[in-house]
Amino acid sequence: MWHTDIPSPAELRTLATLRAPGVVSIYLPTTPVSTDDRDPLTLRNLVDEAITRLRESETLDNAGVLEVEEELYDLVDDGMFWTYQGHGLAIFVTPERRTVYRLPLEVQERVYVSDRAFLKPLVSVLSHSSTCYVLALSENGVRLVEVSSDLAPTTTAVPELPKDAASAVGKSSIKDRSHRGRLVGSEGKRVHLRAYARQVDAALRPVLSGSDVPLVLAAVEPIRSIFRSVSSYPHLADAVIETSPDRLTDQQLAEDARGVLDGIFTTRMQDLAELFDARRSEGRAVTDIADAARAATAGAVETLVVDRSATFLGSVADDGTVAFDDGTDDGTAFGVVDEIVRRVLLTGGDVLSVDAALVPGGQPLAAILRWAP
Repeated sequence: MWHTDIPSPAELRTLATLRAPGVVSIYLPTTPVSTDDRDPLTLRNLVDEAITRLRESETLDNAGVLEVEEELYDLVDDGMFWTYQGHGLAIFVTPERRTVYRLPLEVQERVYVSDRAFLKPLVSVLSHSSTCYVLALSENGVRLVEVSSDLAPTTTAVPELPKDAASAVGKSSIKDRSHRGRLVGSEGKRVHLRAYARQVDAALRPVLSGSDVPLVLAAVEPIRSIFRSVSSYPHLADAVIETSPDRLTDQQLAEDARGVLDGIFTTRMQDLAELFDARRSEGRAVTDIADAARAATAGAVETLVVDRSATFLGSVADDGTVAFDDGTDDGTAFGVVDEIVRRVLLTGGDVLSVDAALVPGGQPLAAILRWAP
């Protein structure tokens, strides 16, 4: 299984609610296949930097700093934790809590000390799914393949997964046209395939339970439509790998699946661009940062798209008024866009952090509103 922890929307909102003196946010890239000490050493250096900044900020008393320090160094020294890694880490620590996410994509090293969590890099990772399951399904067999970023794909053991369609229904072949039984011909075959598909779905249910990772189906008709009609997994992708998986390797399936994920993301961004244009003509879309801040504060932002590299230092008041700061980003001043992201999450809006070229309207951010201001 993947060694990653993807925060759910509810968990992301919980992080957005975090307001306390001395919140430490740390991001670093990790190596899933590394067997040396480079990753824990990198974290140790970042922890040293975080503790130095925390002491200089004087936002916590000495006991509070020691609590944060202990939480972070315990993680550095946890050998079992480093055995199972993804491509990045996101760590959020206060004297009272520690939250850690192992990420499927690489992130840039970053240390941030403020009164709230620095979420934009985490949102960026979540904006474009790089992981999925592929269900390679045919009459002749079925397997579940895990696909994650640039890692080698692997077949996952699924208890109770039928071997093939015939064994699922207790027959030597579902192509049997004998009139000794009631079900014959194409009608009988579809009934058997439906029973097979239901068994596959039942076997997958405990494995996929609680996951929001896309499931990409690799299958041809009629089993493709039959499985889609019986699947209980809510994140079955609309797009499919339209070929028989019988002779495809896991690597070939992974390459096709990454293309499906890219297509899903591209379609989503195109749909958002069209929706933004439509809403802008109705007065329900803005690209001005100050306007977006006021809308986010009022809970009016339905969807926010931001340039992942955009940084505007400053503050957002309780009424949504923006005050920009001409200083330099030293990892302690909270950015205006970051605060807008936080407020949109708090009010149940969707946030995407993407490349600048994908932001509708050609500005650092675009906000689609629930109602006109």
